[in-house]
Amino acid sequence: MSSRRSHLVLVLLILLALVGVGFLAVPGSPVHRSVKKGLDLQGGLEVVLKAQPPKGHKLTADDLSRSVSIMRNRVDRLGVASPEIRTQTPDEIVIELAGVHNPQQAAAVIGQTAQLELYDLEPALVSPSVTVTGTPVATTSLCQLLTRVQAAAKAGSPSEYVLFKQKQVTTTTGTGKNKKKHMTKVCVKAAGPTSQLHRDAATGNAGLLDPFGGKLPKGDKVLPVPHATTVITCANKTSAVCPGDPNGLPGPGKTDYYLFKHGPYPDDRYGPYPNMTGKELSLSGTRADFDSTGAAIVLMQFTHKGNKAFHNVTKNEAVRGSIQKVPQHFAIVLDNEIRSYPSIDYGQYPDGIDPTGGGAQITGMASSTEAKNLALVLQTGALPVKFVPLENTEVSATLGKDSLTQARNAAIGGLIVVMIFLLLLYRFLGLVAVLGLGIYAAFMYAAILLFGVTLTLPGFAGLILTIGVAADANVVVFERIKEESRSGKSMRAAIAAGYAKGFRTIVDANVVTAITALILFAVATAGVKGFALMLLIGTVVSLITAVAATRAMLGLLAGFRWFDNPSFMGAHHSQRGRFLQIDFMRRTLLWFAMSGAILVVSAASLSTRGLNLGIDFRGGVQMTFKTNAPTPISRVRAQAAAIGHAKDAVVQGRGKSSNGGEDFKSFQLRLKKLKPAEQTKLRSDLTSRLAARGVSVKNVSSSFGRQIARSAVIAIIFSLLVITLYITIRFRGLAFAIPVIAAMLHDVLITVGVYSVTGREVTEATVAAVLTVLGYSIYDTIIIFDRIRENVPIMRRASFATITNVSLWETIRRSLATTFITLLPVGALFFFGGATLQDFAFALLIGVTSGAYSSIFIAAPLLNFWKERRDPEYARRRGQGMPEGTRADRFLAQAEQAAAAEPTPETPLDVIEDSVASVTEGQEAKLERRRQRRKSRPHGRAR
Repeated sequence: MSSRRSHLVLVLLILLALVGVGFLAVPGSPVHRSVKKGLDLQGGLEVVLKAQPPKGHKLTADDLSRSVSIMRNRVDRLGVASPEIRTQTPDEIVIELAGVHNPQQAAAVIGQTAQLELYDLEPALVSPSVTVTGTPVATTSLCQLLTRVQAAAKAGSPSEYVLFKQKQVTTTTGTGKNKKKHMTKVCVKAAGPTSQLHRDAATGNAGLLDPFGGKLPKGDKVLPVPHATTVITCANKTSAVCPGDPNGLPGPGKTDYYLFKHGPYPDDRYGPYPNMTGKELSLSGTRADFDSTGAAIVLMQFTHKGNKAFHNVTKNEAVRGSIQKVPQHFAIVLDNEIRSYPSIDYGQYPDGIDPTGGGAQITGMASSTEAKNLALVLQTGALPVKFVPLENTEVSATLGKDSLTQARNAAIGGLIVVMIFLLLLYRFLGLVAVLGLGIYAAFMYAAILLFGVTLTLPGFAGLILTIGVAADANVVVFERIKEESRSGKSMRAAIAAGYAKGFRTIVDANVVTAITALILFAVATAGVKGFALMLLIGTVVSLITAVAATRAMLGLLAGFRWFDNPSFMGAHHSQRGRFLQIDFMRRTLLWFAMSGAILVVSAASLSTRGLNLGIDFRGGVQMTFKTNAPTPISRVRAQAAAIGHAKDAVVQGRGKSSNGGEDFKSFQLRLKKLKPAEQTKLRSDLTSRLAARGVSVKNVSSSFGRQIARSAVIAIIFSLLVITLYITIRFRGLAFAIPVIAAMLHDVLITVGVYSVTGREVTEATVAAVLTVLGYSIYDTIIIFDRIRENVPIMRRASFATITNVSLWETIRRSLATTFITLLPVGALFFFGGATLQDFAFALLIGVTSGAYSSIFIAAPLLNFWKERRDPEYARRRGQGMPEGTRADRFLAQAEQAAAAEPTPETPLDVIEDSVASVTEGQEAKLERRRQRRKSRPHGRAR
């Protein structure tokens, strides 16, 4: 009764949780949330950044490559899933962001140079930014500041140039008859389309005029900055940050300007400047925090070299302060802006500050968000060159609404077929499994909303895998229930024993899958991280629903008389069908030969043809064009597919869509690199088919960069090592771990090889599919190995080949059922999901099929091969052979009878196994004595 009460409580809790999920999904509810979609599903913001290298520095491909890696790292830390980051032209980087609440702010953080500089402030200032007594003086007009230093600027080689807009103002002098009006030009603000302070790039004065066609705009003027100096700004948000003008602080939102020494400066005892840079910063020790008053700050930790430099600077400040009896200051400058202005108490620190263990801090943050963003850009390191934004454009999804509709319909159709299959196979238990899948889907939806997961195509791959995992957990338990029922137990006892014995199997398989997902999420980037997150969440949710939800429902129903009917529960069929009882181990060489032949063909194709890498890996060209009238993106995609060179192009709309739909007047196509003649032909085809105008072509790099590939490979290798360790400990031997890894590698090689043979294009979605194959292969193999481990103490005198065969007989129905369940939605996606999803589904079809094959025909024979040659006891029993015909039936019946010891739900699993082993020991001894008598008979006697 107490057990039934606990099941009732659990069901009520699940129902309450489902009500909560409903509130999350219903628009207008206080807790309503909507699913965030990635670029491939909803589009986003495209930001184009242009590199501005410092004077004398030639921009290199390595500069752009490092910049892309740093930007991608910042995007991942911001929580933006699956961004598109690539280079186009020799000096531009394109970033596409989705699921960002403030795209402009995110783009500013990503493109921030993060050039950290630290100055001993008073000696670093240049007149007129400092008085003769060493007091800082802020100037509120940059034009006024530079006008006062033009004599020094013209005396040497200017370090920077600033372009100013001007306006004419009228001034009056004299009085009465001597009164005169004068027309003069006054600077209004720094000019340029991209920044308030528009500095020179790499080509001197001419660099400022690039946006204006190389000509100085009428009425504007250029002022040089003196040699070995730089302009530092200070946005006066609080008086604690900026020193301000001693004649009166400007109001909030205004900007102060200072002239700092930069580089070696003549006759300067405290230089060169800056005194420290971000190179002396410990990136791992820098973080956002709060001070004792609760104000947001950024804590900075220095390297060993940085600690010494900081101590020397503060020591000089303390000495000067004690002599002048005036506090000296330390300026923390980020991207030419003063972010903090701490003073040094020379009385408290007469020998300076040793920052070891304590570091320094940046104060004056407007909010904790600003502190987190600043810490983020410092943690990821400085960009090698400065970037300025050129344009921000909205872009449509890479998968249009037509493709999404096809994918949704295919997935729903596949799930419906899965449910029908479960009902036919398990009858009432199948109905419970369907309800469990419904609960899983609701909880998964809630988890996506609560965790703010950005759903992308790779995430969709993880979702498909978790659906198979969720269904498989029920299949594992239900197959155990049917076994227990066939052995003569009541349905109530069979359910208790089935869950008790299946629980450990489910946990092992889910733990290994979760390990893979955790490591991929921690180490990988971009779409790989999205896949790992969905797989991790789905694994946890499926474990809860399979073990808790379905168990509670069956526990409540177990007291009814109609429930105790094996036929009604789908548990009346015998496991002993001749079709499934082949001697798998005797045909080991055949299985290995079949796999070997496929692997040889795959290796030959990979070595000769290679892979058909898409634009995600190899880069290509981007063509932009406009149409005279708003055109549906589906039509552009269809027309592009009809053009030979644009068959696999990624098509996106640009700018605002017409009527909020998918009709655009501006489009972009990203496709593989084309020869000049092919580009000309494509221009002509676009013009004739779509009335395209203004067609432009730019070279773009791959969006799936080396960093992503390298991090994914590292994550996979590390996960393999951890999985090997876990299986070795859990199964008490390396013999179980090696076949698991071998089966995974087998499946990946075959999947990649089939892609090479068929010539299908490899995209980022293909990588997600291959990762899905890894997860599926691990899960399926662990299920089989767990049954082998369970049968080892039961079948104590059998050869390992016999144990493996019997274990495969007992689990093959589950393996085939799970494979079929997983392939149903994937197959629907392949046949009805549209052209944009077929390559993705194709990899899943190949990988899942290969995973099921390798678990049965590769992993299990490898384990048997290892044990028979490495374990002396099984080596002695090797060659005893597998009973045939009725003997096989009898052997399986004895294994089932041995497992029929009636356990209660409270009985520990180890006690169950011991009792089962004791029951079967006498029967195995009888079989052994019979074999020995047969061997002792004279040759030629009928047997």
